[in-house]
Amino acid sequence: MNCYTTNRAWSDRFLPEIKRIVGARLLQTAPDMLDWRQATDLVMMDGKDLRIAARVRRHGYADCYPFDFTIRSRLSSGAETELSKIVNGHGDWMFYGHANPTETGFDRWWLIDLRAFRAGLIRHVHNGYPIRYGNKVNPDGTQFKWFDIRSFPAEPPLVVARG
Repeated sequence: MNCYTTNRAWSDRFLPEIKRIVGARLLQTAPDMLDWRQATDLVMMDGKDLRIAARVRRHGYADCYPFDFTIRSRLSSGAETELSKIVNGHGDWMFYGHANPTETGFDRWWLIDLRAFRAGLIRHVHNGYPIRYGNKVNPDGTQFKWFDIRSFPAEPPLVVARG
């Protein structure tokens, strides 16, 4: 089994919990008027498709990097990375979670608005806004950019929800 397949199988087991967390943020209780007149109890908060990236870190990283999130920025194969895709406008939200010790849920997680992320990067480049970030290189040649969640502008808010 290659590295991608192994890592994908590990992270995919968290998808039911990610769906539960993200799904709770997509539906809202309908206003009384819709319930009374249109048999509507729940409404989608955003009427368009939402493309959601998901990244799960192994237990222990939350304590070492409590305010950082990472996005893959380079692969040894040269394939397009998540960072490139996001910067090019793909994706609306990113679920970023740290597995708990039993790997049955999360110690800490954020739901990140990728539109706010891109806006923060643009402001950083054009206005010198001080987003804190850096590079991490793994032994296999994979590279990540890390970003400090606290360093992004308050508007638009980067974090949709946290837990």
